[in-house]
Amino acid sequence: MNSTAPEIQDILSGCESAQIYVQTLGNFGITIEGERIDAKQFGRDASLQLFQFLITSRSRQGLHKEQIIDRIWYDVDGKAGLQNFKVAHHGANKTLEPNRPKGNEPTFIVRNGSIYHLNMESVCIDIDLIESLIALGNEHYHNNSSFAKQAYSKALELDHGTYMINRLYEDWSSEERERVQLLILNAYMNLSELHLSTLPTETIRLAQRALQIDNTWEEAYRLQMKAYQISGNRPMVIKTYNACEAVLEKEFGIDPLPETRKVLEESMSK
Repeated sequence: MNSTAPEIQDILSGCESAQIYVQTLGNFGITIEGERIDAKQFGRDASLQLFQFLITSRSRQGLHKEQIIDRIWYDVDGKAGLQNFKVAHHGANKTLEPNRPKGNEPTFIVRNGSIYHLNMESVCIDIDLIESLIALGNEHYHNNSSFAKQAYSKALELDHGTYMINRLYEDWSSEERERVQLLILNAYMNLSELHLSTLPTETIRLAQRALQIDNTWEEAYRLQMKAYQISGNRPMVIKTYNACEAVLEKEFGIDPLPETRKVLEESMSK
């Protein structure tokens, strides 16, 4: 499959038509109608943090102002929290819409009374795009491997690193970060598995990328071992197993699963 499949292109095009594209993985950045804006252009960190919080909470379809304050500025009193929110809200809107006519309601951060949410019809977020592409790959995993490979590959092209790395120690970001990491790890594993029989070197590369995200991901070691076995590289099968064993012992005090041990034994018996 050389050209992009129509179903995949539809997903990509839908995001391209959004007024704002947000990159949450790796270096946070926003593209507004073709112009790239980085985090520094928000000025106050509180304005950036509010926008990032609304991104992370987008599935809630709106939160009360008091809920937002309690999650972001939980360590300040009520009056100071309200002031923080007011300043952050104004700054975020000013950054996102610097030329908005006075008196016009904001386009991207929508307010209904005291409820605030992002206008997702105008905003496209990288992880939503990734999730849509991975879902498409999952749907065709068993019946159209070429299509699934392309969908996973397009999704993983958008993997630029950790979710909102500048909010690594904020409680409100941790659940979404873990969800995104699991989503991406599974995509690497599925794509790695699809390449195993025909392109084992690509399986090894993809599994290694997964291990850079989480070095305790046993499935990635096992897939690498299978790929080395297909390639006839027994020493690397053994070396990979030993690396897996050492990491699991150090981190969790456990042995590799029987299916991982089985790959080693099969390689040793040949």
